[in-house]
Amino acid sequence: MQTLVICIDRDNDLGDKANVLAPLIGREANIEAAVKLATADPEDSDTNTIFGGIKILDELLEKGVDAEIITLAGDRNIGILSDQKIANQLDILLKKFPAESAIFVSDGAEDETLLPIVQSRIKIDSVKRIVVMQSANLESTYYIIKHAFNDPKISQTFFVPLGLAALIYAFFLLIDYSQGAIIGILAAVGIYMLYRGFNDTVDLYWEKLKDSFYSGRLTFFTYVAAAVLVLIGTLVGLMDVWSLYTSQGIWYYGVIPLLTSFINSTVWTYVLAILFADAGKIIDCRQHSEPTGKYLSPAFFVVSLGFLLWGATSYLISMDPVMGGAETNPVSGMNLFIYSIVISIILALAGIRISNKPRSNEQKSKR
Repeated sequence: MQTLVICIDRDNDLGDKANVLAPLIGREANIEAAVKLATADPEDSDTNTIFGGIKILDELLEKGVDAEIITLAGDRNIGILSDQKIANQLDILLKKFPAESAIFVSDGAEDETLLPIVQSRIKIDSVKRIVVMQSANLESTYYIIKHAFNDPKISQTFFVPLGLAALIYAFFLLIDYSQGAIIGILAAVGIYMLYRGFNDTVDLYWEKLKDSFYSGRLTFFTYVAAAVLVLIGTLVGLMDVWSLYTSQGIWYYGVIPLLTSFINSTVWTYVLAILFADAGKIIDCRQHSEPTGKYLSPAFFVVSLGFLLWGATSYLISMDPVMGGAETNPVSGMNLFIYSIVISIILALAGIRISNKPRSNEQKSKR
């Protein structure tokens, strides 16, 4: 085959709105899917993308070019998962249709972010963006704003943080504590922005968690236990910092003493949480006869880092009479710090030795 016309539906409107499974192969299948999508949602631009691809296909066939059209669809959660689905569909279709080149058809910049993925698998001769021409009345500001706010992707981005801020402010006004409203709003908006920023990572780990749950893997339990330990450790650390802040006025000494106290209170809880998650992976690998070396060495590194942070923060606390009290001994704190450094180095070397074992075994097997 000479040319492949590739249409992209990154957010899988075909599946969500028209119940059409991708990938779509051939002119008739694409026309049928486009009609179903236009019937379900006449305003969806992916309909025009498919019809635009069909027009390009007809023009190529009239010129005697051996061509075919395919439509690839991703996932509603745009990001790593949707792009992986499109890449897997393209790999399968290129085995069936080993074309020399392709024409990339999209409805905007969002779908065109997949160009590097497609170009890594097939040469692209042309990129065609299908732009729908509207009348002047439909292009009014009111229509654009209304249509944008009806889009779940846009409405969730703007309305959720505003709604959270309004609810938190109303709650603190109800309990007559207006100062707490600022803290609550900043915390809620900050958490939401972090979630949006790490959305792809969160979705990826959520999919792994669901997969471990439905496949009966121990990692589901250990991941949940690790999350609970992180939550408990964070709360304990914050309570310790709050007690210092309220009882001894440590805030006047700067942020470093508070941060040192938080790390010293939480480091072993965090280490235990990571070890819990790592232990689940190791046990699952044992059950499926898979190598465990890549999960054993990080456990040593984590414990090594835990000893280092705990020893360093303990030494800083022993030097500060405000945090450690009147009975603090800097000499014993220094000795503890030195011992923790030695132990951390020994554990790190053990982790390096374990991580090198699988490589040496692979080299022996190759020989």
